[in-house]
This record gives sequence, C-alpha cells and structure tokens, in this order.
Amino acid sequence: MKLSPNEVEDIAELAKLHLTEEEKERYAEELSVVFDYVEKLQEVDTDGVEITSQVTGLQDVVREDKVEDISEERKQRLIQQFPQKEGKMLKVKAVFDNNE
Repeated sequence: MKLSPNEVEDIAELAKLHLTEEEKERYAEELSVVFDYVEKLQEVDTDGVEITSQVTGLQDVVREDKVEDISEERKQRLIQQFPQKEGKMLKVKAVFDNNE
C-alpha cells in the first residue's frame, strides 16, 4: 500500500503532529513499507494456530501484600529523615492540579 505525503499529512494532523515536508516524504516511504509487510502477513494461513500473548513461558511472580507494624522509634527516624513534614505527616507535592 503506497502512501502519499498528503495521506501522511492527514494522519499527522489527526495525531496533532507537525511535520516538515521532508518528514512527510520520508514517513510516506517508511509507512508504505510497513503496510506492505502487514499485507504480506495477512496472506499467512493461521487456521489451527493457537492464540498466544507471549511465548517465553515466563509468569509474573506475585506475593500477597502484608501489613507489618514497625516500632515507634523506627517511625520517628523515618519522619526525621523526610525533607518536608508537618507533625507526623510527610508533605509531598500535589499529585493532581486543582485547575483542571
């Protein structure tokens, strides 16, 4: 499938990308090669092939979360090492912007 620079420009506009004329030409060629390869893959007979999401056989190692009590002395040492604090509370930067 041969893409034109104008088609690349349309795709870039949808993705909110600003491309130079040189980039449009280059990406038209590169994407055309990718789409040609995908078309070849469509010709492969996959009937009877089992669906796989990965082939290494590796699995995630998980453990159950456990709450552990720590001594008051250890808590105090941790609080003392934190750069900003208010009483026993640790101050961190805001995660969410209130302006949104």
